[in-house]
Amino acid sequence: MPTPDFIREIRASVGHQLLWLPGVSAVVFDDEGRVLLGQRADNHKWAVISGIPDPGEQPADCAAREVYEEAGVRCVAERVVLVRSGTQVTYPNGDVCQFMDIAFRCRAVGGEARVNDDESLQVGWFEVDALPKMDERQNFLIKQALSDEPTWFAPTSSE
Repeated sequence: MPTPDFIREIRASVGHQLLWLPGVSAVVFDDEGRVLLGQRADNHKWAVISGIPDPGEQPADCAAREVYEEAGVRCVAERVVLVRSGTQVTYPNGDVCQFMDIAFRCRAVGGEARVNDDESLQVGWFEVDALPKMDERQNFLIKQALSDEPTWFAPTSSE
């Protein structure tokens, strides 16, 4: 996965220590109710499209940008469906990150699903009752995007 320049600059000062970073996930549906997924190049797992906002970039704009950059699909964010902290991730080079994810339900408005950069091995539209094997975290994102529930927040640690 390409590391944004601003993170490379931070890493030059802080080395591999934990970075707390914003992240966005885009649960994109087409007019047929299918969900857009990509098979990630870094771990070969199927997932919704996600990424890191550039400094000053609005999260919804980042979601739309990432979807186009990675999958060739134009979309618009409709609503926030989930906000939660992820677990710490240690990358093969030793970098440690933890992301605060803001997940959006998005609607496709153009383009054609295709591998559009080196972050995905495959991309495609999937019926929600015929999804490829994915982490439970990904399934939960899709479930929340399909529900009419208000934005989901993780329970506080005092609960």
